[in-house]
Amino acid sequence: MNARHDAPAATASPGREPLTRASVVAAARELITENGLEALSLRQLGSALGVTAPALYAYVTDKRDMLRAVAETAFEELLAQFDAIAVADPVDRMRELSRVYIRYSLDHPELFRVMFLFPPELTFGEATGEELPLATQAFNYAVDAISEGQAAGAIRADLDPMIVTFTSWTSTHGLAMVLNLGFGFDDATRDLLVDQTLDTVIRGLRP
Repeated sequence: MNARHDAPAATASPGREPLTRASVVAAARELITENGLEALSLRQLGSALGVTAPALYAYVTDKRDMLRAVAETAFEELLAQFDAIAVADPVDRMRELSRVYIRYSLDHPELFRVMFLFPPELTFGEATGEELPLATQAFNYAVDAISEGQAAGAIRADLDPMIVTFTSWTSTHGLAMVLNLGFGFDDATRDLLVDQTLDTVIRGLRP
């Protein structure tokens, strides 16, 4: 069933604004943030919006389409934070991109899980059909920093920048997942773990 995103707005409960795709996605995002990814269903979302679950099909194709739209809102926020990084040195920019990434995961743990239901597009491996352009855009921030670092002689130039970025991202993403397990680290310990992980990765990439 195709979502009729230009369909007339459904009638919600009295006192509520008419529904739009944006309002449905915003409500889904709020439910995920409050109750967790597994707790979300179209029935629950419809109840929160004061409509039946079938009424939501005017705005989203299915639950997967809804999650993809939620992931897009989260990547938009992450990209805005990446855009705000004003660091000229490419290696230092790599560090800051990783720190921002990890900080976002800690601030929005449930949204972070949704984001990576939809991977970036890579130049190696086969496409899955689930690739999200905004995820690719976020990944390319790191690719650009790696490429600039190679051009400046700060990172080994004999390595494929896409592979290097994937390796670096694996470390950063893994650390983000570990920190979200709830060890109760204070800020100083968390920052130390982040810095030492990044230092280890970067040291291995030096010429």
